[in-house]
Amino acid sequence: MKAIVVENTGGPESLVYQDHETPAPKAGEALVKLEAVGLNYIDVYHRTGLYPLPRPFIPGMEAAGTVEALGEGVSEVAVGDRVAYAMYPGAYAEYAAVPAGKLVKIPDGVTAQQAAATMLQGMTAHYLVTSTYALKAGDTALIHAAAGGVGLLLIQLAKRIGARAIGTVSTEAKAQLARETGADDVILYTEQDFESETRRLTGGKGVQVVYDSVGQTTFLKSLNSLAPRGMLALFGQSSGPVASFDPALLAQKGSLFLTRPSLAAYAATREELLWRAGELFDWINAGELKLRIEKTFPLADAAEAHHQLEGRKTTGKVLLLP
Repeated sequence: MKAIVVENTGGPESLVYQDHETPAPKAGEALVKLEAVGLNYIDVYHRTGLYPLPRPFIPGMEAAGTVEALGEGVSEVAVGDRVAYAMYPGAYAEYAAVPAGKLVKIPDGVTAQQAAATMLQGMTAHYLVTSTYALKAGDTALIHAAAGGVGLLLIQLAKRIGARAIGTVSTEAKAQLARETGADDVILYTEQDFESETRRLTGGKGVQVVYDSVGQTTFLKSLNSLAPRGMLALFGQSSGPVASFDPALLAQKGSLFLTRPSLAAYAATREELLWRAGELFDWINAGELKLRIEKTFPLADAAEAHHQLEGRKTTGKVLLLP
């Protein structure tokens, strides 16, 4: 098969398209012929070595395709099933051997591309609004990178619940996309200070939750945007890791909560995985959740896809097609 292999961590040039042995499914695994692969920021963290993986490795944590073969003892799926998965490395390839317990069957009416665009970012948005900070009607959420894949989904899920969604974006084009998706207010952080603007928009009260995937450059201002006893859900660090700080800062700013959640912890059981993915697929089928698949790249062009993701030249979801 063809695959993207990382032998030495570094820039996008570290993603090398080459021949690679097709994996054979071990006991408890299924061999999936991949049709669409989701591009996510965690792939960048793996490529650069920020989140180390044993080298050489095939990156990619999300994909969809068709089961072609089964290892011993698999009961969750059958040959021929259309399936999707997230949070298991090795997706930048034509085939992947995946633990069957991580596979979710794709329902009729949902395409492989939609499924690949849903699993990681969709379930991230799902756990953030249902479990990390359970949004309720009347709450206000500040959503950073609101025109990104997770951001656009967070806006929709917040509005489904009846919460107010304030988004931050870098360009007017991204602001328009966030508004079209349902954001109540959009802050151009390149032209406005998002902290003072959030305070203004909330009458000085602050928001109940900040969903922050940016990290270093937004951290302190995100804390300052919260109402007393509000929560900062820091689920990414696209601008770099947050510096160490004294936890007493949380008390000084209003007895705030800070959490650093991950999808692995919020889809730790098969029951939870099927619940989150199942609800997302149901909403997509019902037309209640809109996916924006902005760009697709051939698998061989993974380096260019990374260039565009890191250069903030993308909105919505980006897919690689084996």
